[in-house]
Amino acid sequence: MTQSARVVETRQERRLQAERLVGTKALREAQSLRYAVFSEAFDARLNGAELGLDRDTYDSHCEHIGVRDLSTGRLVATTRLLDHRAADRLGGFYSEEEFKLHGLNSLQGSILEIGRTCVDPAYRNGGTIAVLWSELAEVLNQGQYRYLMGCASISMKDGGIQAEAIMQRLRERYLSTEQLRAEPRHALPALELPHNVIAELPPLLKAYMRLGAKVCGEPCWDEQFQVADVFILLKRDELCPRYARHFKAAV
Repeated sequence: MTQSARVVETRQERRLQAERLVGTKALREAQSLRYAVFSEAFDARLNGAELGLDRDTYDSHCEHIGVRDLSTGRLVATTRLLDHRAADRLGGFYSEEEFKLHGLNSLQGSILEIGRTCVDPAYRNGGTIAVLWSELAEVLNQGQYRYLMGCASISMKDGGIQAEAIMQRLRERYLSTEQLRAEPRHALPALELPHNVIAELPPLLKAYMRLGAKVCGEPCWDEQFQVADVFILLKRDELCPRYARHFKAAV
C-alpha cells in the first residue's frame, strides 16, 4: 500500500490521508466500504454481497485510490480508475455497459474512467472529497490524461422523481454532446414533472459540475444499483479555475 505524504486535518480529531490502494487486503477494504455505502444508500444488489463486498471483473484491471482516517485507521473514501489501455484489453470501459458512447474514438488524447466512488456517510464533506481529489490529480498528472469520464448516480427509490428533477437542471446548464454523446442502453421511464419541482444534486454529481464537467446525454437506469447513472466528461484543460486548486498538480 503506497501512502501519500499529504495529510489534511479536517477536524480536530481527524487526520485524513490519501492513498494508492495496492494489494489484496487494500482492495478488499475498498470493496467492503463500497458494499456498506451502496447497499445502504441504494439497496443495490451487489456481486459479493454474501461476503459483505462489492466486486466485479473490472476491479483487478483498475487502479484504486482512497482516503484513510489516520486517527482510526479506517478507509473512509475510495474510487477506482480505469485507463484507456486497460479498457482496450477488457474490450471497453465499464461505462460502455450502460451507454453507447458516440464519439469516444474521436477524442484526442488519453482517457481515464472514474467509477465506484463512495464516501462513508460520517465523512461526507468537502474536506474528504478534496483529499480524494488531490490523489486523483496525481494520477491524472502522472499519466498525462486529457479526459476524465464516468458516471454519477441518482437514487431511483422514489420512482424517478428526484432523477427527473435533477435532469431538468442539468439539461439547462450542463448538457453538452459536442465532444461525446452518451446514449443510455436502458432509458429511464418517461416522467412528466412541473418545472418548479426541484431536487438537490447528489454530492458527487455536484462536485463534478463544479469542476467543469459536462453531462453528455440522458441517464441510464441501472437496475442492479437501483440508480439513474448520469454520464459525465471532464476535459483537463477546461477545469473550472475556482476548483482547479484540487487538481493543481494536473493542470
